[in-house]
Order: sequence, then structure tokens, then C-alpha cells
Amino acid sequence: MKTIAITSNTSWYLYNFRKNTILALLKEGYRVIAIAPEDDFSEKLRALGCAFVHVSMDQGGTNPFKDFRTIVSFISMYAKHRPDVILNFTPKNNIYSTLASSLFSIPCINNIAGLGFLFINEGISSKIARWLYKLSQVRVKKIFFQNEDDRTLFIEHNLAPVCLTDRLPGSGVDLLRFNVLPKSNDGVVRFLLIARMLYEKGIREYVAAAKIIKNKYPNSEFLLLGFLDVNNPSAVTTEVMEGWVAEGSVNYIGVSDCVEAEIAKVDCVVLPSFYREGVPKTLLEAGAMGKPIITTNSVGCRDVVDDGVNGFLCKVRDENDLAEKLEKIVLMTHQERIAMGMKSREKIEREFDERIVIQKYMDAIKAC
Repeated sequence: MKTIAITSNTSWYLYNFRKNTILALLKEGYRVIAIAPEDDFSEKLRALGCAFVHVSMDQGGTNPFKDFRTIVSFISMYAKHRPDVILNFTPKNNIYSTLASSLFSIPCINNIAGLGFLFINEGISSKIARWLYKLSQVRVKKIFFQNEDDRTLFIEHNLAPVCLTDRLPGSGVDLLRFNVLPKSNDGVVRFLLIARMLYEKGIREYVAAAKIIKNKYPNSEFLLLGFLDVNNPSAVTTEVMEGWVAEGSVNYIGVSDCVEAEIAKVDCVVLPSFYREGVPKTLLEAGAMGKPIITTNSVGCRDVVDDGVNGFLCKVRDENDLAEKLEKIVLMTHQERIAMGMKSREKIEREFDERIVIQKYMDAIKAC
């Protein structure tokens, strides 16, 4: 029986984004080891039927000593467990797990789900990260990219040989779990932003645009859902969020293990991100549930929206343009919003079915 290791920077990510991949691997007869920092979702991973191994990792930090400890942890794990193939997700895993596995000639399949800060700035951390990608990615068996922009950028910067690269339709979406649930016509037009609360996700622009629309259309409501005060230099703090909520334009509703229940309550999902996304999972889930989408005309985000068909694309870092797109949704009838949302569902079914992604992984594993 072959052993497949699947790694990420949180157990939460593996359970929420890769659960069906794990179940498909188990169904195929593979032994699966989930490797991530221990959190509230680690036990849920064990309940799926896979083994779980904790790895110490500072997700968003740049402390070289902590990162060195992470590499040592990966080396120790692979020396002990010797998986046949490793699937890596999230940036540090793509780098450090790959470097550790190369010592044992274990093939890795990496997933580049957006480049985040890597090409936004030219700081020392970004330069080091690019060097580490260049050092590590030549050692993999396959690198999957979620959008063509990132794939091209990697190749142009010589971070990976073109022969190792391939394209996935984002991380895909479970079309059975995320099904069409139109919101009732209760006279309130609700918008929802789902993301880690990072400024690069367009949080500030969303709040500013919400103020504009709320003043003009009191029957509108703007919600925020996602992790707050995360370990990231761009994180929105609890104090800042409380200030925004106190102003009365937005409501922060925390986090949820049942995000589909929150999506079902709204008319439109918004993500004005200027972070280098892969293809945002939350937009795929919203589209699968038949919601119109407003997002930026930027890498990864624009892949989910046919402008004017299943939503609207707005300019990056432009709260006024975002407000104009929000107003378009407010001025639609309830039935027009539902019809636009159904175009989202059709697009997701056509282009982003999770089964496409899982099959790509199965084929790549068999080729190792």
C-alpha cells in the first residue's frame, strides 16, 4: 500500500479545502498522512481515516530560526515515515517540505495557490522567498498553478522549469455541498466578504465602499466573515475592526465551520482583493451557490467572473469604482440578482468542478 503525505500550514486548511482529496485517496487504497500544525481540525482529519502528524510552523512569520526548525521537523518526519509521494499546499510547505523530501528522493507535487506578497513588494523577505522557490521547485515532480498569470510569472523569473508546471481550475469546489440556495426577498440587499482579514484582501476598500452605499441605500447590509488578528503583517486588528463596526456601515460576524449557511443568507459575495490570489475558494463556493460576485480585475479573481454576466469586475484599490459595482447589485430586482447568480452556478459547473482537480492529482500521483 502506497503512502501519500499531504501537507499544509494549518489543519483547518486541509480539512476545509482538501477533505475530498483525502477521501478520494483513501478510497483508492492509499494510506494518507496529514501533516500540519495541530489545531481544532486535526482530530477531524484523523476521523476521516488518515494519520496525523504535527509539524511546528510559524505561518506568516519570517524568523529564520523558526523556519529552520520547520525544515528539521520535515526531515525528521520523512526519515521516519518515508511516504511514497508528498502533496504540498501553502507557501512554506511548498518550499520547506520539498527541500526536506529531496534528501530522501521522495517525489513532491506542489500547489501554488497564489503568490501573495511575493511579487507585491521588493523587500528582503520577498527576495529571500523567491530565492527559496528557485532553490526548491526544481526538485519537484509536478507544480500545479491555479491561474495562468502565476504560472507565466514563475517561468519568466526562472523559479520553475516549464516542463514541471501544469494548470488546475483553482482548488475546485464541491458542487454537492455548495448548492444553489437563493436568498428570500426580505427587502434588504446583503453583501458578504469572506477572507482572512488582511488589508490586501481589500478590506479597507470594502468598508469605505459600504459607507458610500449605506448612506445612499439604508436597506443595504455589509458583512465580513473570516479570521481576524491573524499572524500576518497585513492583518486587520480587533481594535480596527471594532472601530469600523461602531461606525455602523459593516458587521463582522466572526468565523464559521459552515460557510455555506452564511453565503445562503446574502444576495452577493464581494472580494476586492489586490493580493496575488490563486483562484479564491470563497468565490468558487459563492458561485456554486448561485450568487452574483463582485471582485477585482486582478490575478486569480478575474477567472471567476465574466463581467456583467455573473457579476462585476472592479478596479484594484478603488473604493469608488467598487461602490459603483455594489450599486448595480442594489438597483437590480430580486429576480435579476437570482438570474445573475445562476450564471455563476453554470460557470462553476462548467469550469471549476472539484472532481477535475482531484482527478489531476490522481493522475500525477500515478505518474510518480
